[in-house]
Amino acid sequence: MAAEAPLVDIQNLSIDFNTDHGTVHAVQEVSYAIEKGETVAIVGESGSGKSVSALALTRLLPTPPAKFVSGSILVEGQNVLEMKPSALRKLRGGKIAYIFQEPSSSLNPVFTIRTQIAEAIRLHRPEVGKIDDEIVRLLNLVGIVDPEKRMHDYPHQLSGGMQQRAMIAMALSCQPALLVADEPTTALDVTIQAQIIDQLKVLKEEIGMAILLITHNFGIIGGIAERVIVMFRGRIVEQGPTEQLLQNPQHPYTKALIDCIPKLGAKRKRLTTIDYDEIEEAMRAA
Repeated sequence: MAAEAPLVDIQNLSIDFNTDHGTVHAVQEVSYAIEKGETVAIVGESGSGKSVSALALTRLLPTPPAKFVSGSILVEGQNVLEMKPSALRKLRGGKIAYIFQEPSSSLNPVFTIRTQIAEAIRLHRPEVGKIDDEIVRLLNLVGIVDPEKRMHDYPHQLSGGMQQRAMIAMALSCQPALLVADEPTTALDVTIQAQIIDQLKVLKEEIGMAILLITHNFGIIGGIAERVIVMFRGRIVEQGPTEQLLQNPQHPYTKALIDCIPKLGAKRKRLTTIDYDEIEEAMRAA
């Protein structure tokens, strides 16, 4: 019996951007897969290509300036790069949903939370009859207290953490197979960060969806991700099971990122910085 195909299978993906200063090779020969129900984290600094590769999953990159140079993106066996616009609309939000790091800029300020979630439900789940009941269920699911009242609030009436929970509820309203969480906790304080990560863990177990967590912070992935992909300047430099990679990183860039994490209870000392010359030298030697 043949093994089941992964939910997402990216092979040798390269993406360029044409700019006034020349061509930027944003993603270079990237390959990775996400199994159904799996949580994978992509870690790297700003500009490493992690968000670009995630947006490419549903072809959300404007072309131009973006250009898909080579490779393939398969979602449940279908090539996203060959999909027609109608198929892409079903994929976006329906099969793959996104939450981003700035909920205040992702939510429309002139519509209530109810209106925005209801629109997503009508578009992707027209079979739902009692939409308000479904919205209350979703807001309850993400830990919003008194959802019957709060769903009539506008985004500015909610705290940053509540806005992010509303964004998660909106993403879940389409019952996606994959939730892409792009720096979902960056704009939040540490306590709320932990709550959001815990919430994603609970939702994954309850719903059975896969999660692609994009972050620059190794400190938040240990308790949620099963596998980690490390990106540096558009390339994957290392990937593997989370615990193994955290305890025994092989690439100098991975080691440098882990060394940059402040250690609770450690003796006070100057924070570690990344020596890019050393990393470049190691990559040339590889």
